[in-house]
Amino acid sequence: MVHGHDVSTRMQREESLFELELLPVVEQAAIECAKLMGCGDRNEADQAAVTAMRRAMDQCDIDGTIVIGEGERDEAPMLYIGERVGHPDSPHKVDIAVDPLEGTNLCATGAPNAISVMAIAERGGLLHAPDIYMEKLVVPAAAVGKVDLDAPILDTLNIVADCLGREVHDLVVVVLDRPRHEKIIDDLRQAGARIKLIGDGDLSAGITVAVRGTGIHMSMGTGGAPEGVLTAAAMKCLGGEILARFAPKDDAQRERCAKMGVDAKKVYGTDDLAPGGNVVFLASGVTRGDLLDGVRFFGTGARVSSMVMTYTSMTIRFSDSIYLEERGSIPVLRT
Repeated sequence: MVHGHDVSTRMQREESLFELELLPVVEQAAIECAKLMGCGDRNEADQAAVTAMRRAMDQCDIDGTIVIGEGERDEAPMLYIGERVGHPDSPHKVDIAVDPLEGTNLCATGAPNAISVMAIAERGGLLHAPDIYMEKLVVPAAAVGKVDLDAPILDTLNIVADCLGREVHDLVVVVLDRPRHEKIIDDLRQAGARIKLIGDGDLSAGITVAVRGTGIHMSMGTGGAPEGVLTAAAMKCLGGEILARFAPKDDAQRERCAKMGVDAKKVYGTDDLAPGGNVVFLASGVTRGDLLDGVRFFGTGARVSSMVMTYTSMTIRFSDSIYLEERGSIPVLRT
């Protein structure tokens, strides 16, 4: 007979293993694409991150399946949905969601908030989502269970403000700067909320909602479904909430949803998108942002700022790693 305490202890051991083994996966991806910061070529930067992440992941003691990746098999040379990574004989059977470079345009132009991200869970612990658009609403822990994706924006703002002990005009809402969000932006402005328009990176923005001290209180709008699942993994660990609904644009995408067992009319919550009991979320900064510092290069190495969140052990760790090209090449200084 396996007792609950024994199961919990085993899961925490596995999380510790994942933290140690998988942190270099996002760190190496961040370093390689950061070398191309400002290059102007988003595809080249993304490919550098993908290649580095794939190489590092195959060194890990996992038997992993990519459920959120760089697209379908015919569209991506590696880290595609359904790809197997790691080692098939590993006892650690996991599902993996990745975004090797979230904010490809941000990296290509040297703008802030580009990150390298992955989430890992037991098999079935992350929703296998199609790479289409998704309506999203992200709120902090204080507002969990109190908001509705279909509610008027003013009602949602009032609820979040009340939960945080603020006025609506104190709230900062992140929205992707896209023509499709004109109505949302107008409604937010009429309500008196402050808005932070971003060019890319709604995953990074979603995470900041649940982290105190970032000055971001809500995120909303339509963005990629893969980023929605990754946001859910982060919210699971942070205690925040994402509400989301898939937004297929045509019959082909609706058929794709049906084939993957996704209900295009359902409002998915955090636990629907990331139902696993053993979720680990990892991210490394590529360019300096609201949550993480970007990669900093020096003559003989690189310094990377990262975060690791684990659901079972309820821990959130920020790390600062230095990769040296040779031993003793530079003194380690705290800055």
